[in-house]
Amino acid sequence: MGHKCFISFKKEDADYRQAVIDLLGKENYIDKSLDRVIESEDGDYIMQVIREDYLRDSTVTIFLIGTHSSENEGVDIWGRDKNYFIKRELQASLFNGKGNTRNGILGIVLPNMYDSIFKGTYQCTKCNGNHNHVAINDSTVIREFSANYYCEPHDGCGWQDKDRYCVLVKWSDFENSPGTYIDEAFEKRSADVAGRIKIKNLR
Repeated sequence: MGHKCFISFKKEDADYRQAVIDLLGKENYIDKSLDRVIESEDGDYIMQVIREDYLRDSTVTIFLIGTHSSENEGVDIWGRDKNYFIKRELQASLFNGKGNTRNGILGIVLPNMYDSIFKGTYQCTKCNGNHNHVAINDSTVIREFSANYYCEPHDGCGWQDKDRYCVLVKWSDFENSPGTYIDEAFEKRSADVAGRIKIKNLR
């Protein structure tokens, strides 16, 4: 493996963050999290600051997908986006700017989200084949993840691996072989699908 990982998580999932660190070893992760609002209207500037101050040296961002990690999480009592920090971390991870290259993105679905995301299979009305129903949408994840898991344009009636920039794995599978999935996310940085990356929330 040997790839430096940045972990994007909600405080409710801090125990899983620690479990990831224990699996990877301290030498393979960046011990930082975005902890302040970057006051600027310049999206490129915001991304550059986050990359330099928080993501420096990382090549893979691990996004822990729990019950509070969605686009639809809403606002707090002060009217601030509850997932501002995760959104900015994923935006900066996807951002190709001066002096940096984007990270690979690995989404780890935590056990309490299995049933919300993995919905079994369905028969396709176009090809009559069976496809997996994976509910990656505003109710389960941040748009930066969903837009780059279901990349557009894509061929055929369903998405193949070549049509996904983000990598998705269940916690139980990641736990058994973390290096396999981190390597897969790292390799996406140079895959053709990297040319279809979209940063949805950048304003």
